[in-house]
Amino acid sequence: MTAASAHADRAEAERSRHRSVTWSDPRAIAAAAQGRDGLAFLRALVAGEVPPPPIVSLLGIALAAAETGCVTMRLPAGEHLYNPIGTVHGGVLATLLDSVMGCAVHSTLPAGRGYTTLEIKVNYLRAVTEASGTVTAVGRIIHAGRRQAVAEASLTDAAGRLCATASTTCLVFDHPAR
Repeated sequence: MTAASAHADRAEAERSRHRSVTWSDPRAIAAAAQGRDGLAFLRALVAGEVPPPPIVSLLGIALAAAETGCVTMRLPAGEHLYNPIGTVHGGVLATLLDSVMGCAVHSTLPAGRGYTTLEIKVNYLRAVTEASGTVTAVGRIIHAGRRQAVAEASLTDAAGRLCATASTTCLVFDHPAR
């Protein structure tokens, strides 16, 4: 190993960051939802009675509150979420917004009903960086029908500035009999 390559290896090690992720079995989480209406399941997640889904653990999202038709989640805006231009990747923010809107829909569903996103639209209004602090997403139900639901969300930074808005349409369905 040359001195130049050893220096390059040390420089790379100083730049490297590490993040370890642990998650719970998603099948066990889904089983915990069985027999519960959406709001009861979400409140069990908030209370820590049910572990968070793997995507929540991976990104570092915290489910902060759940009421009928309104759900709040928070995400610390860390550099591990950055894209190559030095801001939190828009896909991460879209995932947070999709999650909070989907959970707003879920909060209105009885036991035995589920949902999936049919479409999502995101409007990015301001860049999110580590300096933004913890961002807060609030999802609200607009329409809860038997087959479709519509929700919207807003994303604000720690200073309360609006960073993004979103809307979604979800398909609502009966879970298949087990």
